Parts: sequence; structure tokens; C-alpha cells
Amino acid sequence: MDFFKFDSEVWSRLLELMNYDSSAPMSLASGFFLFAFLIFGLGYMAVRNHRTMRTLYVVIISSYFYYKISGLYLLLLLAVAISDYLIGGAISRRMGKGKGARGLVALSMVINISILAYFKVGGLFEEAINNLFGNGTINLGAIVVPAGVSFFVFQSISYVIDISRGVITPVKRFIDYLFLLSFFPKVFLGPLVRNKEFIPQIERESVVVTREDHGRAVTLIAGGLIKYAVIAKAIDALLLIPAVSGEFGESGAVMLVVLYSFGIRLYCDFSGYSDMAVGIALVMGYKLPDNFDAPFKSSTITEFWRRWHISLSTWLRDYVYISLGGNRKGRFRTYFNLTMVMFVCAMWHKVNLLYVVWGLMQGLALALHKLWLEKVPGAKVAGADMKLGWRVLSWFMVFNFVSLLWPMICYDDWSSAMTLYDRIINNFQAGELITLMHKAGFALVLVLIGYVLHFLPKRCNSFVVGMVTRSGFVGQLVVMVVAIWIVMQCQLMLAADGGGLPVYAAF
Repeated sequence: MDFFKFDSEVWSRLLELMNYDSSAPMSLASGFFLFAFLIFGLGYMAVRNHRTMRTLYVVIISSYFYYKISGLYLLLLLAVAISDYLIGGAISRRMGKGKGARGLVALSMVINISILAYFKVGGLFEEAINNLFGNGTINLGAIVVPAGVSFFVFQSISYVIDISRGVITPVKRFIDYLFLLSFFPKVFLGPLVRNKEFIPQIERESVVVTREDHGRAVTLIAGGLIKYAVIAKAIDALLLIPAVSGEFGESGAVMLVVLYSFGIRLYCDFSGYSDMAVGIALVMGYKLPDNFDAPFKSSTITEFWRRWHISLSTWLRDYVYISLGGNRKGRFRTYFNLTMVMFVCAMWHKVNLLYVVWGLMQGLALALHKLWLEKVPGAKVAGADMKLGWRVLSWFMVFNFVSLLWPMICYDDWSSAMTLYDRIINNFQAGELITLMHKAGFALVLVLIGYVLHFLPKRCNSFVVGMVTRSGFVGQLVVMVVAIWIVMQCQLMLAADGGGLPVYAAF
């Protein structure tokens, strides 16, 4: 009887782990995902060279992983997939008969933008209506934004537009389109993929993973884990959150350190997750685009946006900037289009006043750089084309401009961001840096490590990838085990410090 009781308890625990938990949604850096991916990989090896079985297997697993992170919002992803699969096919048939398809493209835009609008601005709309007409006039309930909704909606929008432009032909099977939208490495936080580059990978009969692919994949996954689950999380828990709450005093010197720490924290968070996504896809035989390219090395704001969240910047250029007319309708319209692109970028992340200001400032900076390129002889787009002196000066200006705007997207309210700026200007007490170093020394070391790793030459990364590749299976296994051990130790430390979650809680 004791055996069956134990067995029942084990199964009960397993069922709890299998179900969606809104208080602890799954992440690519979670222990549950890493274990589940190992089990998934065993089955994938058996079906990877059979197109239909491989596609169906990955779609089922991707759907389950999406359920683990967003629950029944999986149905929303399925609805978007069905809608645009049918619309895309209808557009192709109309184009083949010489009939216009603008109405169908517009229908897709209305559906997809309405979904984004509901989740992104529904709460603000409810608040505005109730303030205007009285509380209770409208009640949308608690709006929970589904994980990755912006990514799969943007991916679906690009699919329909690409068909209407003649860039691609519709996929023949719905299961292939569902694969495109739900592919689990990229559905949560990207990167966005070009349809003309990724769809052919879905339609291959078999996948090939070279020895070099394995080495690069292990390097990306291990490095991404360290950046995302160690550097970013520890800086957040041990430095940024306590500093913002006033635990290190109210000195402007402390706030200046916080200002420059925001950037590396965001970079390690976003790029670490993207690296894991690219690495996981690569070990399965699918190639996703790199999403970050050392953005803090940029010497112009244009270069920065070519290096930061590359897939989003490219998407905004292809489907917003070009659709608005790009640079084809005069200088003023070009500047306006650049500003609108960054406004959309801000709204895509979050809808509030701080993000609006951040987006407009970024757009204005891009427009001014465009004007500079047109008016100043010899002006350059990227730092690599500049003389060393100008390059260093330009880098200093761009780095500080970008850093000064981080509070706009790292704070929840306007007053908190303005308080930080006010303390830097009016209350700069350098003596409190000693207290900061004493209380948050480990986090400051991680900030320094993050920036050092970021500024290393590309050849250093190539050297590490080559070394991991040559180490073979055993060496690559050791790399992954060490990375996971480091992550676990960091989480244990944060949990003991009160700044993190228990290891089992999926980081």
C-alpha cells in the first residue's frame, strides 16, 4: 500500500508540473524546459528525417510549450494561424486571376491589429472611458497579455504582406503554417524570421546538423543561459531593485551607476534569451537570424538600431517604414516615417507615456542622423567607416544618449524616472558609492563582466565556438553541465538572499 501511495503522489506531482501554472509560467531557462527538451530531443532524433512526422511532432511539442507559458491563450495562436492561413491562400488565388487583394490584406490587418490593441491598450481604453463617463461604464476585466503575442502576430502580418507583394507563395499545408507561427524557440521572445528564408527550412524533407552547428549551438545555449539567468537576473535582484527602492541611499552617484547598469541588464536579458532560441533551433537543424550584434559598440544611432533587436528593426523597416513610403516621398516625409517607426516600436513593447517619449526620442535621433548624413560631407552611417577620433567621440555620444533613455522603459511611472534624473543632477554624493560597493559588490562585478564580454572582439567569440566544436560530445556536455550548475548556484544564492526564486520555480 505504501508503494502505491508513493506512486500516486509522484504521479500527482508530475501532473502538476505538466499543467499550466499562471504563477510560474515556463521559460526557456527553466529546469522544467531543459528536462522536457532533453526528452523531446530523443523523439526528435527518430523523426527528424521524415518531413510530415517531424513537422507534426514539433508543432505538438511547440503547442504544449506555449500552453505551459500562456495557458489557454494557445487557442488565440491557433485562431491567428487559421485566419491568416486562409486569408493568405485567398490572396494568392485572387492575384493569380488578376483580381486585387487589398481588401483581404486589410482584413488581416484589422484582425491582427485588433488583437494587439486589445491586449496592449485595452486597459488604458477602459480607464479613459470610465474617467470620462464614470466608473463602471465599461469593464474589460483583468487583461493578461499572452506571452509572445506580438511576435506571432507580427510574424503572421508579414506572411500575408509577403504574399500580397509576391515575395512568397502560400504554404500548402496548414500544419506548415502552424509550425511557422508556433516554433517554440522563437515564439516567446523571437527572433522574428523572414518568411522567404524560414519556410523553405520547414518544407525540407530532412534536416542536417553539422559538427560546426553543434559547437555553435552549445556555445549559444550555454552563453545565453549565463547572460539571461545569471548576469541579468542577479543585476536586477541585487542592484537595480534595491537601488530603486532606496536601499543604497538617494545619491545621484548611485543613480548614475543604476543608469549604466540598466543597459547591460536589458542586453543580457534579451540577447541571452535570443541566443538560447537560436542555439536550440540550430541543434534541431533550423537556422534563426542573430538578434543582437554588440549594440553598445555603435557610433551612430542608426548603427545602434542595426545591432539592437535586429529582427524587430528589420521587420519595422520592411513592413512599417517601407509601407509608409520610406524615403521615396521627400525629406520631411522620410523623417516623419522614421519617427513613426520608432513610435510603433515603443507601442509594440508597452503602451504608456514613458514608452511613447522613449520611442519619439529615438525616432527624432534617427531623423537627425539622417539629416546629418545628407548635410555634412563625409558623414558616415557606421563607426567602422570613421576615423578613430571621430569614432570614439561618436561612440561616447551614442552610448550616453541610449543610456540616458533607459529609465523611460525600465520604470513603470513618469515620476520615478524623473526622480532618477533629478537625483543625478541635484544630489550627486560620490561618497555613497562606497556603500553601494559594499552592499552590491557582486552585482557591480557582474555589470563589469557583462560590459567586458560585450566589448570583446568578434574573433574571441569565434575562438570559443571553435574550441567548443573541437571538444566533441563529451566536451560540449561538460560545457552545458557547468553552465546549468552556475545558473543553479546563482538561483540558490538569490533565493537565500531573498532576491530570487527557489530553483524548482523555473527561474
